[in-house]
Amino acid sequence: MVKEEVKKEWGEFTSSKMKEGNSLDQAKLIKRLEKPKGKVDVVLDTDTYNEIDDQFAVSYLIKSNEKLNLKAIYAAPFYNSKSSGPSDGMEKSYNEVMNILEMLEREDLKKVVYRGSREYLSSESIPVISDAASNLVERAMEYSEETPLYVIAIGAITNVASALIMKPEIKDRIVLIWLGGNATHWPHNKEFNLYQDVAGARVVFGCGVPLVQLPCMGVVSAFTTSGPELEYHLRGKNKLCDYLIDVTTKEAELCYGGSTWTRPIWDVTAVAWLLDGDFEEDCIIHSPIPEYDDRYSFDYNRHFIRYVYHINRDNLFADLFEKLVR
Repeated sequence: MVKEEVKKEWGEFTSSKMKEGNSLDQAKLIKRLEKPKGKVDVVLDTDTYNEIDDQFAVSYLIKSNEKLNLKAIYAAPFYNSKSSGPSDGMEKSYNEVMNILEMLEREDLKKVVYRGSREYLSSESIPVISDAASNLVERAMEYSEETPLYVIAIGAITNVASALIMKPEIKDRIVLIWLGGNATHWPHNKEFNLYQDVAGARVVFGCGVPLVQLPCMGVVSAFTTSGPELEYHLRGKNKLCDYLIDVTTKEAELCYGGSTWTRPIWDVTAVAWLLDGDFEEDCIIHSPIPEYDDRYSFDYNRHFIRYVYHINRDNLFADLFEKLVR
């Protein structure tokens, strides 16, 4: 009888301590998900050749050097009509990063551009080894929970997920800002960045890394521009601006047809989350679970993430245009 009482008391004690520990971990996680003050170190993971919004985002990040100290750029894989497979997509993205750096007259950054994954994750426990994933592991280990490395990801999440599998402890040394998945209220979750590598998405949503999610359809899809707006603000300002307009117009006419169009410049919003300005609104939610059937499932015992639910479109475009014409 005494033994049973001791077991009961020990069980209650253990249970309460586990709950207390979980509460402390969640509080610490929420603290780490606060927007940082002052200048921070960042790396960018990008499928740059996939869509023109990546080129906007790379340029915006580099021109926001009053806040963001860019340490490395990782080329991410993609597979669509612009590539013959994820490896080809990654290689084209690597080359396009170099092209953008030349137009920005930032050839000094070429030495910190790394080739990424040539395939997607085959499981949630086996990484895809690449220069990008290896560099992220090595670089992240130089940071700490108090002073983390910020990882901005705007493509398939393979490189980052692989690094987290290779060295799980880096989750305590980085904060991940990812444009991926659709809004939790959207009827499906078949979003390009996520559905290319669902295993990778499940890793980053499930491992407990501090994660800021910018959902595409239903949130960032509101961050649109038009041909006349781009012409008014950017045409003739510099070589980069003309390039961005020309490629955007070509892509929009190909995708939407006709002379009247608007299109999202999605990826800029991931960079903007780290900047000082009234650009976005967010909240804390329990981490959703990306499933293999293009849906989310939900478990309200899971850890928290920060979830962007609104883009202050005009404020962000004003800042973007002002920086691009410098």
